[in-house]
Amino acid sequence: MKRVEKRAEKTIRVVVITGLSGAGKTQAVRALEDLGFFCVDNLPPNLLPKFGELIVQSQGKINKIALVIDIRGGEFFGALNVGLEELAALGINSEILFLEASDETLVRRFKESRRRHPLSETGRIWDGIKLERQLLADLRGRANKVIDTTDLSAQQLKVQVIELFGKGEPNIQLRITVMSFGYKYGTPRDADLLMDVRFLPNPYYIPELRHLTGNEEPVRQYVLDFPVTRLFTRQYNSLLQFLMPHYIAEGKTHLVIGIGCTGGRHRSVVLVNSLAGFLDQQNYIVAIKHRDIDKNLGGERKR
Repeated sequence: MKRVEKRAEKTIRVVVITGLSGAGKTQAVRALEDLGFFCVDNLPPNLLPKFGELIVQSQGKINKIALVIDIRGGEFFGALNVGLEELAALGINSEILFLEASDETLVRRFKESRRRHPLSETGRIWDGIKLERQLLADLRGRANKVIDTTDLSAQQLKVQVIELFGKGEPNIQLRITVMSFGYKYGTPRDADLLMDVRFLPNPYYIPELRHLTGNEEPVRQYVLDFPVTRLFTRQYNSLLQFLMPHYIAEGKTHLVIGIGCTGGRHRSVVLVNSLAGFLDQQNYIVAIKHRDIDKNLGGERKR
């Protein structure tokens, strides 16, 4: 195959996930997807060069790719080494993550899932595993990292993958949505953490502030100028600063923090904006959602 002369101008990272059937490749690629990798499952190795050209043509828009390439590629699997060489010629760095497990563990997993081993023509799982180990022996020797998943749960494997490939991108593995809401409309069902800020002074009862929202400066100043608000903000930010590394260590990739006041237009909006700014300074990826900010003012009751 003729090599394309144009090379990647930006650093492109390609992780090839391979290994024994039933060893956890699906869980591994999901973990990389949570890290922001563009993921392709069961890519035929002979398509690697063409895929590399498309990556280069994206001009850096796609620079982290995870490819699951395994024995399901059948006769095409032998083209993997050539395909990786073609990627290198394009200036694309690749690394191999190889997953394996004990024969007993693999047999148990296949029986639990009631799936047929892709190389088991006779129907005996043991035969398929033995043949697959032989076919993958050279590739295992080339792997940059080998993970034995025999004693790992899906969650533990996810944590290991995040530790391996999330380094150098601080806190990118945890994406946080900070949501304001009104208790009069119900609590958000997808929130992991809920905080009730109805104890703070309510701008609704200030006539000139009532029809504004927490996105506007007069309301923001009113809420944040109270000593109780400043004390709460410091202590809540400190609590979250403590919690986040533990959520990451546990393997959590998305956290939803709900902050509620009565109507979801004033206090909660101010506090969500403030908290999002703090988390952004901590180098987390943060999204803001004001769920009820545009709902009818109605008769907000004091609390």
